[in-house]
Amino acid sequence: MKMDELPEVLTRLNTRLDALENRVVLLEHPSEALTVLPAPVLSEIQLAPAIASSSFAQSGATFPVLGKAMLGLAGAYLLRYIAESGSFPKLAAVALAIAYALAWLIWAARVPVGQWFASTIYAGTSALILVPMLWELTLSFNVLVPTAAATVLGAFAIAAYALAWKRNLTSVIWVESIAVVIASIALFATTHDMMPFIAVLLLMAFLSEAASYRNRWLSVRPLVAVAVDIAVWALIFTYSSPQSSRADYPSIGTGALLSPAIALFLIYGTSVALRTLPLRSTITLFEAGQAMIAFLLAFDATLHFAPSVGATLFGSVCLLLSPPCYAAAFGRFNSTSEHRNFHLFATWSVALFLLGCFLCLTPVWIASCLGLAAITATLLGAWTSRLTLAFHGFVYLIAAAFASGLSQYSAHAMAGAFPSPPSAIIWVVSAAMLLCYAVVGQIAGGQWKGVAFQTLSATMAVVAVATALVSALVWLTSVLVVPGRTQVAVIRTLTACALALALAYLGPRWQRFELVWVTYATLAFVAAKLLFEDLRQGHPEFIAASIFLYAVTLILVPQLVRKSSSRRPAIPPASR
Repeated sequence: MKMDELPEVLTRLNTRLDALENRVVLLEHPSEALTVLPAPVLSEIQLAPAIASSSFAQSGATFPVLGKAMLGLAGAYLLRYIAESGSFPKLAAVALAIAYALAWLIWAARVPVGQWFASTIYAGTSALILVPMLWELTLSFNVLVPTAAATVLGAFAIAAYALAWKRNLTSVIWVESIAVVIASIALFATTHDMMPFIAVLLLMAFLSEAASYRNRWLSVRPLVAVAVDIAVWALIFTYSSPQSSRADYPSIGTGALLSPAIALFLIYGTSVALRTLPLRSTITLFEAGQAMIAFLLAFDATLHFAPSVGATLFGSVCLLLSPPCYAAAFGRFNSTSEHRNFHLFATWSVALFLLGCFLCLTPVWIASCLGLAAITATLLGAWTSRLTLAFHGFVYLIAAAFASGLSQYSAHAMAGAFPSPPSAIIWVVSAAMLLCYAVVGQIAGGQWKGVAFQTLSATMAVVAVATALVSALVWLTSVLVVPGRTQVAVIRTLTACALALALAYLGPRWQRFELVWVTYATLAFVAAKLLFEDLRQGHPEFIAASIFLYAVTLILVPQLVRKSSSRRPAIPPASR
């Protein structure tokens, strides 16, 4: 180097040292570098990495990754050739091929951070090696039985979750989940040996739900859930069909047929409980829907494969689960910020209690238990000022009326041929309806939901009273004469008109304005009854009596409403 070039060399060295110093400042003190470094220097430093990571540079790394993947597939075909040639024991070749696929999975999990493309390609290479190999070894070469193929798939799924867990490799989990699901469904359908591959899908469901507890890979859950739902439904559909339609399917015992659906419900039910109760996370639409699907599949399997004993046991489980759901709804999710969790758990508690009663108890005990539950829920609703509990009591009363026969008896007592004398449980349920309505007025406020609920409860109580009055009048008439259809029609008109007058008088005085609305509904019912029942009887004297009663009622009802309202000023519902 000449002496005259020395100043230029020193200048370049000084420039490089300044650039290195600026980079060190930017790396060690990024917040201070924005104010210390000059703008031209800062832009130059920030531009260099951008150029290095440009799309062209990244595309240059894409081809080597694809090339390595192609080499991996070439190695898989080489292993297949060795296995087909017979120069190597088949079981040893199978073990070597499985280890080869696992090696690519390990490589996919060990790529540098941020290289998601390479990780996805290597995971796909592992899946493309494993899935076709299992297909041929199971169906073409008959080297592996379905249970062994399912075991390999299960081990592959566990390995994928274990390798991807530490670095949260979503791409690896997605690729391997798709591969295991497709392989399980395909082998499930072709081998007709369903149980091993359903076990693999249940394992996938367990792994995905266990990972969701730590908020890992939530997007994979629907894929696994749909696959396992289809598999369990196919098992129920196939083995509930006639024996002649599944001659090539293996015989499975009752316990084995029930276990997949029950395991599915346990997995997703436990997952919902753990994510909502300890973690206080809002239940998603997927979680709610999948939990209900799993429950219905378990119920369907029980009804098909164990209709007698299994139904009773399933009903007992429902009764045991209902109180915890109530406790979760009104204890854990009672705040205003957890509306969805509250409403779902409250609805599930009602549904579980109703299903458990209808599966386990006789009609008389069903009506008794539901009537007691209705009174309890209504009283608790009044005590805690919770309209939801009161509505649950209303639902229980409707179910009790259906189970006891009160709904059918009321329909026949108020229209058509008069029924035979009812059982005593009908009057017990009617008394429960009256008691619950007496309590409802202490719960509902001025909102439209409360007013609508009061009206529904009042309607149910009035129907119960009308049924009792018609039955009593028909019984008293039968002491003197045998009442025919015409006499029963007049008794019904008389009862309805008397109730309308009583409601018009008592509604405003008791501040139960929903009774006034029920009064006008009663008048509309009597008008329809005159048209479709009384006028069709063909006896003028009875028709005249019914019309006279209805006309007097039409005249007196508005006057009673006005007089009762003037004697006691109406208080707005919101102030009650």
